[in-house]
Amino acid sequence: MSTLYESTLRSLPLLGRGKVRDNYAVGSDKLLIVTTDRLSAFDVIMGEPIPRKGEVLNQMADFWFERLKHVVPNHLTGIAPETVVAPGEVKQVKGRAVVVKRLEPILVEAVVRGYLAGSGWKDYQASGAVCGVALPPGLRNAEKLPEPIFTPAAKAEMGHHDENITFDEMERRIGTELSATIRDISIRLYREAADYAATRGIIIADTKFEFGLDERGELYLMDEALTADSSRFWPADQYAVGTNPPSFDKQFVRDWLETQNWGKEPPAPKLPDDVVAKTSAKYQEALERLTGQKLA
Repeated sequence: MSTLYESTLRSLPLLGRGKVRDNYAVGSDKLLIVTTDRLSAFDVIMGEPIPRKGEVLNQMADFWFERLKHVVPNHLTGIAPETVVAPGEVKQVKGRAVVVKRLEPILVEAVVRGYLAGSGWKDYQASGAVCGVALPPGLRNAEKLPEPIFTPAAKAEMGHHDENITFDEMERRIGTELSATIRDISIRLYREAADYAATRGIIIADTKFEFGLDERGELYLMDEALTADSSRFWPADQYAVGTNPPSFDKQFVRDWLETQNWGKEPPAPKLPDDVVAKTSAKYQEALERLTGQKLA
């Protein structure tokens, strides 16, 4: 099974590489985003690719962009990626790339939490609140919140953790009106996605969205949406309050890494073949269960 750890396109200018995605310029107003099979855990990029992970993320994001486009416009152009690269490079982009509008990114991640989990659970235990949002006393790990809450995060440089910030801090950074618009749209996106996922036996515990502005100041959903990398998906039939439910993502990798003697700094330990295989299968299962689609 072929994997793509890092794209090597020569026909387009490389703008940069993120943890998972490689970005290339297509003219002055568009980007080609290639979703590789890289995986990061604890903000460290693993040395081993996860077969078909990039294709899963790409197909899952496309599914949600189409399903939620009535809520907010998104960055997709509909241009086939195979048409903007050299013939010898088509294999690198097929099934794992998109051509998108080039936007001015808003450097605040829009995080919506419907359940108490992960860092939110730790925050609540310490303070009774999550990112400054006060919650009722007595909630338990993995418990559904009375209403979804919006808890923004400031985007960090590569290799650093994003920083949870309050809504007041978000307003200071990007303005009151834009902050309110992003909050309201994000919660609506989450509610619609969570309602749909529930019909597929999946709980979306939390998710993060990223937005950008075009030259006219219009807001667009960008990057990825509701993938297994940007969301916490739980199987409804294995969900129980007070536990850490299994999730459809890099859980196998995280669990294995927690057993290793390393400082959560690069380089990461070499992932065993069975952990790689289980993680690949889990990503593909998430796609099939959520969308009803197999990998194209």
